[in-house]
Amino acid sequence: MTAILLKEAAEVKEQLIKHRRYLHQNAEVGFELSNTLAYVTKTLQEMGYEPHKVGKCGVVATIGSGEPVVLLRADMDALPLQEESGLPFASKNGNAHACGHDLHTTMLLGAAMLLKKHESDLKGTVQLMFQPAEEPLAGASDMIAAGLLEELKPQSAMMIHVMKMSGMKPGTVVVAPAGVSAPAADMFEIRIQGKGCHGAMPHHGVDTINVGAHLVLALQAISARELGMNDAHALTIASFQAGEATNVMPDQAILKGSVRSYDLKTQQFLRKRIEEIAQSTAQTFRASAKVHWLNGCPTLVNEPKLVTEAEKWLSETLGKDHVLTADQLSGGNARSVGSEDFSYISQRIPSLMLAMAAGGMSDLPLHHPKIVFNEEALPYGAAAYAGFALEQMRISQQTIE
Repeated sequence: MTAILLKEAAEVKEQLIKHRRYLHQNAEVGFELSNTLAYVTKTLQEMGYEPHKVGKCGVVATIGSGEPVVLLRADMDALPLQEESGLPFASKNGNAHACGHDLHTTMLLGAAMLLKKHESDLKGTVQLMFQPAEEPLAGASDMIAAGLLEELKPQSAMMIHVMKMSGMKPGTVVVAPAGVSAPAADMFEIRIQGKGCHGAMPHHGVDTINVGAHLVLALQAISARELGMNDAHALTIASFQAGEATNVMPDQAILKGSVRSYDLKTQQFLRKRIEEIAQSTAQTFRASAKVHWLNGCPTLVNEPKLVTEAEKWLSETLGKDHVLTADQLSGGNARSVGSEDFSYISQRIPSLMLAMAAGGMSDLPLHHPKIVFNEEALPYGAAAYAGFALEQMRISQQTIE
């Protein structure tokens, strides 16, 4: 049955493009997704689903009955970024879908359409999960805390993330390797407290900007001198906020950043050293510093069995020329460098993460204000989501027989 899904998805491509452009133009962030939530809910209702809210603003709809229960997840939130794509349907509200979540949501809506068409053939239940707040790594844990995995107790789960991959045909899927396939992440804020004073008399104060500048450089020494080549990680300072006036030395500075790695021990070491270096650097210059740990997520784990099965059913669903495995890329290492809070689900139930090419429209990276994704990938994503659900049901049925 999976072989006809792409053809059926292509038949509703214009509808998918319409959904995607509406979501793109009305981008919202975090848990503040009132318009997105209403649009997804209304669209699902028009298909015949009975969606309900889970957590702060997640949406869940189900189709079919009995086991196996298969969870399909798409994230809905955008970035707090002014879009500069020049598209006629560009967002103008200060938020931008520069990470492609509008495509993810649309692909899952497309899968909902395909599954409705085959509802009488379903040999199990599909749980459609539309998640908020992936960018701050907070939405999946919120929905889980609200009972997402307890109601139906899904036995497997899948997600798709679009990538630039401009050298590949739109809709080409890369199956992430088995095991840890995306890093753990911890977001942090460092508050430096000094003593403000007149800019002409810095000796009367404690300069927090000077402390912050030294701290940014000192933290980079963790990567350069304290971790080895095999300890893959990334420590990034993404924000430095201090003062507004030209003649006032501010009494506080705030650094914000993130730290990521594929290994729990490495992650714990990084957290410990960030706190130690922040405190000691501040003390060196007569200031104080406090590290506040914000949102984060564990490593994302790809279930080996699902990875092994994926190449076959994806080739049947999308065509062999649209499927690549980790062994065919980067010498077998196709792990994501971006963290994903789908990891909370992957730590609980067997899961599969797929990357899908949606580039070719620009040569810009994810999160760039001018990035443009290729809508030709939409039918492929819809077919892949639906194909995973049907394949899991087929395998389960074979096991029973």
